[in-house]
Amino acid sequence: MKKLAVFSNMYPTEAHPTYGIFVKNQVEMLSAAGLEMNVLAVTDPKGGKVRSLLKYGKWFLQSALYLRKHHRELALTHAHYAFPTGLIALLGKRRYGVPYVVTLHGGDIDKMAKKNARIRQMTQDVLRGADHLITVGERLKQEVVSDFGVDEQKVTVMSMGVDRNVFRPLPKGKVRHKLNLPENAPVVLFVGNIIREKGVVELVRAFAAVKERFPEASLHLIGSTRSEAYVEEVRQCAADLALDGVTFEGTKPQKELADWLAAADVMALPSYHEGFGLVALEAMAAGTQVVASDVGGLTYLLADGAGILVPPRNSERLAAGLSEALEGGGTQNAEQRETVVEEHSYGTILRKLNAIYDNIGRRSTDG
Repeated sequence: MKKLAVFSNMYPTEAHPTYGIFVKNQVEMLSAAGLEMNVLAVTDPKGGKVRSLLKYGKWFLQSALYLRKHHRELALTHAHYAFPTGLIALLGKRRYGVPYVVTLHGGDIDKMAKKNARIRQMTQDVLRGADHLITVGERLKQEVVSDFGVDEQKVTVMSMGVDRNVFRPLPKGKVRHKLNLPENAPVVLFVGNIIREKGVVELVRAFAAVKERFPEASLHLIGSTRSEAYVEEVRQCAADLALDGVTFEGTKPQKELADWLAAADVMALPSYHEGFGLVALEAMAAGTQVVASDVGGLTYLLADGAGILVPPRNSERLAAGLSEALEGGGTQNAEQRETVVEEHSYGTILRKLNAIYDNIGRRSTDG
C-alpha cells in the first residue's frame, strides 16, 4: 500500500500528552502493522476565537500544501472528525482524486454540526463525499444515516480500540501502594475533562451518599481543568456537603492512567452525552467496574450487564449505581466485560481498518 495521510484536530505533544492520545495510539498501531503514515494535526488544545482561527488556518494551509506536493503518493487520507478536519480530506478528493475515510467521534455531529446551517452543510458534504465513514458508536451511526442521508452500507461502527498491553488488570495492593492509595478502602475514580457536560458536580453529590454507606471511600478526579470557574463550583459543592476524600489529581500520562484504572474499585462516567466513552472501555480492560450515564455509545458499550447504566443528571441513581458496584466488589458479569473488551481490542480494530482500506484501494484500482 502507498502512503496514508491522517488529518486530525487533536494530537498529543510533550506539552499536552493526553490531547487526542487516542488518535496517536491508532496511528502507532497502524504504523507497527507496516502502513506508512504521515500525520497533519492540530496540537494546541487552547481555545479562544482568534487563537482557534489562527491555529486551524495554519493547519489547513500546511495540509493543503502537503496534498498538492504528495497526492500522487497517497493511497487515501483518513480524517478524524468531520469538521473542520474532514474538509481537507474532501478537498484532496475533489482536487486530486484521493479517496478518504472519516472517523466521527460524536462532538462533530452532536455539537459542531448543530452550530449553524453553514457548518451543517459542510459537514454533510464531507460525510456524503467520503469513501467510508467510521462512527465510534451505534447511535452515532444512526444519526449520520437518518439526519445526513448517508448510505448505511458505507458506515462502520468501530471504536478507537483499547491496547490490552497497557490497560490490563494489575494486583490492586501493589498498584495502590505505588499510587499512595489505601489498600482496603473503596476507591471511586473519574477520568475526563472537568467540565459541566461530564456531570462532575452530580458525581460529587452522589459520592456524598456513597460515603454514608462507605465512610472510608475516596473519590479521585483525573483530567484537565479547562474551566477554573467550574472547578471552583465542584470544590464548593464538596465543601457545602462537608465532604472529605475528594481530590483533583490533574492529568496523567497513559501508563499512569492505566495504573489508576486498575487500582480503582469503580470508575464513574456520569456524562450528559458521549460519542463512545473510550475511558470506560479502558477501565473494563483493567478489570474495573464502570458506572456510567445511559447516553450515546455508553448505552451499547455497557449493555447486557457489562457495566451499570444510570440516567444522566441524576445524583440519586448515580449514588445507587456506585453503591451497587462497590457492594459487588467489581465481580458483576466479568465474562460480559471480557467479551466487550476483546471485541474492541487493537487486534480486532486493526483487522477492521485494514479491510476498509483494502476495499477502498480495490475500488480505486478498478475505477
